[in-house]
Amino acid sequence: SHAAVSPIEIWGLSSLERLRRSLRAAGVPDGHIHTGAAAAATAQDVQVILLRADYVFDERLIRALIEQKPTRDVVLVDPDNQTAVAAVTTRDQLDAILPFLLDAAEIPAGQSNSSNHIDYFEPAALVSAYSSALRKFDPPYLLRIRSEKLGQIENRIFRGSYKGITDVVTKWIWPLPARAVTRLLARFHVRPNIVTGVSWVLVGAATWLFVEGYFGLGLLCAWLMTFLDTVDGKLARVTFTSSRIGHVLDHGLDLVHPPFWYLAWRSGLSGSVSIDVIWADPTTSIIVGGYFIGRLLEGLFMLAFHMEIHSWRPVDSFFRTITARRNPNLILLTLGTFASRPDLGFWLVAIWTVCSLVFHTVRFGQAFVQRWYGQPIQTWQVSRTPA
Repeated sequence: SHAAVSPIEIWGLSSLERLRRSLRAAGVPDGHIHTGAAAAATAQDVQVILLRADYVFDERLIRALIEQKPTRDVVLVDPDNQTAVAAVTTRDQLDAILPFLLDAAEIPAGQSNSSNHIDYFEPAALVSAYSSALRKFDPPYLLRIRSEKLGQIENRIFRGSYKGITDVVTKWIWPLPARAVTRLLARFHVRPNIVTGVSWVLVGAATWLFVEGYFGLGLLCAWLMTFLDTVDGKLARVTFTSSRIGHVLDHGLDLVHPPFWYLAWRSGLSGSVSIDVIWADPTTSIIVGGYFIGRLLEGLFMLAFHMEIHSWRPVDSFFRTITARRNPNLILLTLGTFASRPDLGFWLVAIWTVCSLVFHTVRFGQAFVQRWYGQPIQTWQVSRTPA
């Protein structure tokens, strides 16, 4: 149930629609989502979740509230003004808690921790600052919706949708243009799956151009595809339009297309589409084989230690920015093409693939040795504290 509706749209969504989508994403059926104070006051559910619609909630906060035990009454407090902004309560406590949300009254002194069997939490106490899904230290946000703060609010939501550990291009070059394009697409209510569909078309175009030896045009399509690959995920997160099919299409594309680009590049260099000719060059086996071995190492590390290999220590997180994955490899291919030596770019990718595999293999071995000596393997970001 919601109160205090804000008319301001954020990433193309009203505050009520954002809350509805965030609740749906957290598994709440549509039939259990109601609006207005009257709906809250007449709720028949054993457990009732109240949310003020003049706030933007980090989706982790929504999930944390939903996961509270039915026997526990919890109030989420805005740390800036000590007012109640959300609550999880039973029908018996509803009359005691609802006025605080409707009147936006400050929580009385002495009740900030617990009183009348009600537990009061600020966001940082309810949700861990480390996001395993996005591989970064990111305290949960709770933002009061104000028109003069709209740009800051949208920027904070967008920043919260970004992975903390990724490649150099995605981390430092794409954010600003991606935010601008995501804002435009959200305004026109473009679905992320449409963006992903365009990415599939660009993958095919880049592959064909590489085979034909048009490396410059192929790289243009490839870079545009990598940009849209950033945009579709961010658009889905900020507008709560993620879907199972979209997830499969996006991540399936990410996993499958790089080897085909490398094979197409080799085909363009040799002027032949013959499999025998393409594989005759050892660099082809090194690059394509190295790609699959690298992915296998990542999967084995996840299986053995229940975390990504790039998240272990700061050096692993740094190396993820430059390791031999698609975008860093595209940089090398682009440099070779600019130098009118696309063959040199291919060789550089092969050399860097070997270097990256050596690094990750050594780190894999070091992790096993550390566990052998009884030392835990956990991400360095878990214990990180704000500067």
